[in-house]
Amino acid sequence: MTLRNSQNGSNGAPKRPNKQPNIVLIVADDHRMQSIAGYGNEEVLTPTFDRLMKEGVHFHRTYIMGGVAAAVCVPTRAAIHTGIGCFRSTMSREVESGRPLVTLRPEHTTLGQAFRQAGYTTFGVGKWHNDKESYARSFQGGAKIFFGGGGDHRQIMVHDYDPTGAFPQEARYVDGRFSTDMFADAAVDFIRGAAEQEPFFLYVAFTAPHDPRTPVEPFASMYDPETLRLPANATPIHPFDNGEMEIRDELLAAWPREQSAIRRHLADYYGMIAHLDDRIGDIVKALDERGIADDTIVVYTADHGISIGQHGLMGKQNMYDHSVRIPFILRGGGLPADRRIDALIQQIDIYPTLCELAGLTAPEAVDGISAASLIRGETDRHRDTVGAVYKDVQRMISDGRWKLIRYTHSAKRGVGTDVEQLFDTLADPWETCNLAGLSAYRELKQQLSDRLDEWMRRNDDPLLEGRV
Repeated sequence: MTLRNSQNGSNGAPKRPNKQPNIVLIVADDHRMQSIAGYGNEEVLTPTFDRLMKEGVHFHRTYIMGGVAAAVCVPTRAAIHTGIGCFRSTMSREVESGRPLVTLRPEHTTLGQAFRQAGYTTFGVGKWHNDKESYARSFQGGAKIFFGGGGDHRQIMVHDYDPTGAFPQEARYVDGRFSTDMFADAAVDFIRGAAEQEPFFLYVAFTAPHDPRTPVEPFASMYDPETLRLPANATPIHPFDNGEMEIRDELLAAWPREQSAIRRHLADYYGMIAHLDDRIGDIVKALDERGIADDTIVVYTADHGISIGQHGLMGKQNMYDHSVRIPFILRGGGLPADRRIDALIQQIDIYPTLCELAGLTAPEAVDGISAASLIRGETDRHRDTVGAVYKDVQRMISDGRWKLIRYTHSAKRGVGTDVEQLFDTLADPWETCNLAGLSAYRELKQQLSDRLDEWMRRNDDPLLEGRV
């Protein structure tokens, strides 16, 4: 046991003097930023997320970088684990294969590995969806480890922690609990048993609210589909072929999209989120009960967002804000309370931000830029632009107000359309009015197009090599 000073935390427990904070990094699957009450959605009930926002820091313009696989969660989770863009984080740079490129480059230091090397106890729970070797070098322990993408939430095949790092297929088993409960219980068990003499890095990755959206009671009955409002950009069909119109995600509802079907999907989606919110509340409660909430930075984010009827789409394989904009909330460890940050940041910035907040130096290879100075209130500027990609058919650039999406026909795959969209996201947050064809915006569109080319060049995007 380490000695503690006489200062007490908010719950009367002694505070750790001059120590690095614990980190609890929670990552959801398919949770778009706009589906949290604290971010402005009055219909979804999220008291835990709202509390974390009220007591901490909440970013409102956090964008994923996307990736070149239909399973967008693979490259976006790689971005969190490495702090490196999608063309340099994994073992392939192909833009047209569509294969989920799960293997992280072994020369990259993962986020868990960085904390482990700094003396943290590292523990991984839930969905990894990258290679087993990178998991093994990240964590000293773990529970209910899932290397797959998704599936029936009561039939998820998980591993116990394997100190050899092999995690053989035959060692997998079905726990039987709903995935949200299984992963939350494992996180709570770790917190209750964590040693006091050294800080910990706890990674908890849920498969919710990813489909199949089958919430348990009472959350399954919490939302009446008939009373839910459809978003302003809900349409029966997308206006053109965006290069990914027949993916599995898009087949979850019939074309054209019927309003009743979308409302049913939303009710189930909100039910999954409410369950997730409730169980994350138990994780926060466990920190309170241990008396370590003040010493712990709780981080909530997601791998990406999702459409569910917006723009006539169902999945995440697109560049609209509902799919590329994610929640990013931090609370505890001496961070300010109820601080809203509107500066543009990229998902790869999470890695160096957590490193700096914990007193670590991020590896030189990391592409991300720490947002710690934003959190401390030392600046209100971060990035001039953020960009995102999807396979060889979609590219996006945004400066926080103006957003250009460039669609490209893939001759190799015979899909996609050569078209551009330009949105004023401040005046038109639902992205319903395409300004790209108006002569008054020709110069602005060209400026954004040039900035997109530069962003692609800076990130080693192979698609640019075919254009210039």
